[in-house]
Amino acid sequence: MKFKKTYSYALWSAVYLTLLSVAISTISYFFIVKHLGISTVIISIIVLFLISFFIIQYRAEHFIYRRLKKIYEEVSILDINDLRRDSVTTDIEKLSKRMEKYVEGKRLEIKNLTERDSFRRDFLGNVAHELKTPLFTVQGYILTLIEGAANDKEIRTKYLERANKGVERLVAVTKDLDMIAKLETDGLKINIEVFNILELIQNVFDLFEMKAKKRNIILKFDKIYEFPVFVNGDIEKIEQVLINLIVNSIKYGKPNGTTIVGVDNYNKNKFIIKVIDNGEGVQQKHIPRLFERFYRVDQSRSREQGGSGLGLSIVKHIVEAHDESILIKSVYGKGSEFSFTMEKAK
Repeated sequence: MKFKKTYSYALWSAVYLTLLSVAISTISYFFIVKHLGISTVIISIIVLFLISFFIIQYRAEHFIYRRLKKIYEEVSILDINDLRRDSVTTDIEKLSKRMEKYVEGKRLEIKNLTERDSFRRDFLGNVAHELKTPLFTVQGYILTLIEGAANDKEIRTKYLERANKGVERLVAVTKDLDMIAKLETDGLKINIEVFNILELIQNVFDLFEMKAKKRNIILKFDKIYEFPVFVNGDIEKIEQVLINLIVNSIKYGKPNGTTIVGVDNYNKNKFIIKVIDNGEGVQQKHIPRLFERFYRVDQSRSREQGGSGLGLSIVKHIVEAHDESILIKSVYGKGSEFSFTMEKAK
């Protein structure tokens, strides 16, 4: 049976004190008591106490120092050079705080790794699903044509058009995946320049005017702007942000509805650009996850509308690459407001 290290420490301390006490008692009996009297015995006891105190203190510090030194050598986050022998009695609290910090860091690291692993599995599953659906669609139409439907001109044209839509969706998913990969690995190179944000918004309106008309959705500004509004940013990247937000408002807005875009002062250095629709809105439970890759509020309806499911994730990356913020307000059943800040041009 092995003794605890503290038992060994206590044992040797007791041995030293016992030997010292015996030696002093013997000396006192033969020399001090007979010749010097009781007062000298009292002094001897005091001397014994002081000597015992210093012996115990020395051994305690030595014991603690050796144990701390071993811990410092074995734990990677601790530097042995930080350990001073003259401060071992106070270093225990310091060591405890460091160890608590170390344990908390490891706990967070494990939590992050677990979340990443879960995210990786979800991501791979979503990618597989997004690619599988159009691939099977294209394959089905092509096989039907090979098996004889190609001889019928009307069926051939219809099936080829549907297959082409599947290919377009594959291309869209692939492009967005490529952009996400570049954003997260190489970072996003921003070419800052001064431009008129109102003109850029109008260009996006013109680009998607026909798409909006198919659902009888009106694209308009929130008011008449008498003067240009100049901002600093990457005009191509901000155009991509506006495209994604406005296309989403068209896809998920109510037929015969409106998409309104406005530019307001956010503070003395920034504007805020708002894209507002009167569609179905988003339930509060979904809002924290809206900018995740492939996250969809309504799986069936979202896939019917097309798209890669990466649009809002790309928007978030671009806005944050400008050191700006993206915000969302939504009331379920009434509509949504997506907004982002932009730096004012000097």
